[in-house]
Amino acid sequence: MTEVRHRYASVLGHRVFYREAGPADAPAVVLLHGFPTSSRMFRHLIPALADRFHVIAPDHLGFGHSATPPADEFAYGFDALADVTEGLLAHLRLERYALYVQDYGAPIGWRLALRHPHAVTAIVTQNGNAYDEGFVPDFWAPVWAYAQSPSPSTEEAVRGALSEEAIRWQYLHGVAEPELVDPDTWATDHREISRPGLDRIQLDLFRDYATNLPLYPRLHEYFRATRVPLLAIWGAGDEIFGPDGARAFARDLPDARIQLVPGGGHFLLESHLDTVAGAMRAFLEQALYRNTRDTRASAPA
Repeated sequence: MTEVRHRYASVLGHRVFYREAGPADAPAVVLLHGFPTSSRMFRHLIPALADRFHVIAPDHLGFGHSATPPADEFAYGFDALADVTEGLLAHLRLERYALYVQDYGAPIGWRLALRHPHAVTAIVTQNGNAYDEGFVPDFWAPVWAYAQSPSPSTEEAVRGALSEEAIRWQYLHGVAEPELVDPDTWATDHREISRPGLDRIQLDLFRDYATNLPLYPRLHEYFRATRVPLLAIWGAGDEIFGPDGARAFARDLPDARIQLVPGGGHFLLESHLDTVAGAMRAFLEQALYRNTRDTRASAPA
């Protein structure tokens, strides 16, 4: 049985929770979760990777077991969340790491890659968007309206995303076999974001999401310049970040592996864990161990 450690670190004055497993000297893989969940979304994936990789999965500030400073004391935005993640990786002395990004984890991971392009060894994006083509208009129109003109009416439109029914929809839409998805997922997430003050934190992040789009041209240039190995594995039925968002990676990374999973939705790990874990292991084995095998074989005893 894989041992998963549940740890805390002080980062920039905040208590940050993270899960850790696998050999400390193995290639590192950092798992970055999305909205409205936490590193709990990786509870099954971590053991599936930890025999070969050093896996780190933090809770973003304001999520899960990490600190939740009030919105009037901390400027919640994706720059700030990236600052905290960057600080955690520095605390853990991780100088080289692969990234797994999903939903909110993507803009956090993209900022890390732009700040430290030579640190990122590979990227797995699971419904983690980086292109305009990925935005499903019907879902995102209220978010863009709120970001452009915050008001009681535009806020009311996005507040609906905090309801249990909306979170349930995030887990089940596009999933061919919804009975595979544990109801504890949306019940737990709803309970977490219903804590006092969490609504203001989430609204701040909704409004800040528009700041991610201006980063895309720089991100695409990063892809072209580094040719970072990338696997885009996507639930084909996602109505938040559609399949065109996965296909778009091939424009700047011709060698990117694009895998659309039929019958999968936004939270692909809940219904297709074995598919994702298998694809990740094969991809990461090649991307992270390809050069080390020769090095280890030729190293002096």
